[in-house]
Amino acid sequence: MSRYLPNSGYIYNIMKLNFDQIGCGPSLIILHGLFGSASNFRTLAKQFGEHYTVYCLDLRNHGSSPHDDDVSFDAMASDIIEFMDREGIDDTVLMGHSLGGKVAMQVALNHPHRISKLIAGDIAPVEYPHHHDRIFDGLNEVTRRSPASRKEAEQILVDYVEIPEVRLFLLTNLTRAEDGSLQWRINVDGLVNGYEHIAKKPWGTPFTGPSLFIRGALSDYVCQEYFPAIYELFPTAEITTLDGTGHWLHAEKPKEYTEIVLKFLNRE
Repeated sequence: MSRYLPNSGYIYNIMKLNFDQIGCGPSLIILHGLFGSASNFRTLAKQFGEHYTVYCLDLRNHGSSPHDDDVSFDAMASDIIEFMDREGIDDTVLMGHSLGGKVAMQVALNHPHRISKLIAGDIAPVEYPHHHDRIFDGLNEVTRRSPASRKEAEQILVDYVEIPEVRLFLLTNLTRAEDGSLQWRINVDGLVNGYEHIAKKPWGTPFTGPSLFIRGALSDYVCQEYFPAIYELFPTAEITTLDGTGHWLHAEKPKEYTEIVLKFLNRE
């Protein structure tokens, strides 16, 4: 299936995204970050599900969603709109972390009438440096050496990824193939080749709806120098800092993160 976007002049392959659903009420769609999956927000989804019908999506090239070499924000934004159309969702609250936050921004910029409120977790609409090169090197080395177990795969990643928690997070993407070998369920080659698109900033007509940007106090992903870029595209944005957290703020302080989000969503 493909979709033509008049503003860009391109035709994008539409991915039938995998998703988890929980709760009832107005729609809330959650998008994970790079190397993540829908399961990253499973615990928080249960809490938000007390007030919303929560959909946690696997972005293209992640989780159980299909692979495609096009990793542009326009393409990924189209995936979200196609998902909403397929599920009969007219408009939604859209929340994303890191890469998912950038995708969420692009959806709001391209389709403002479909987004009631926007929430971006520790990410700004700016172009970031290529700081995942070592991770990609490690993922490719695991593929090259064909480890027999996750423990062996982790030992390979030690030379490329210093933080144990990050290694364990990456290893959630390692699955058994039918022949018993371990393989990455993420599209490593597609993400590597298209990383320049992932690093870019979302762009379009400013989104004037309610938006919330939550940044981790210990993270450098949303420094104060990026505030003008946020207000340029999201002029009504609220920017909140969650103390004592880094880039994975929703996992480090889930209770406080949930309280901030629900306070924003409950505001008229």
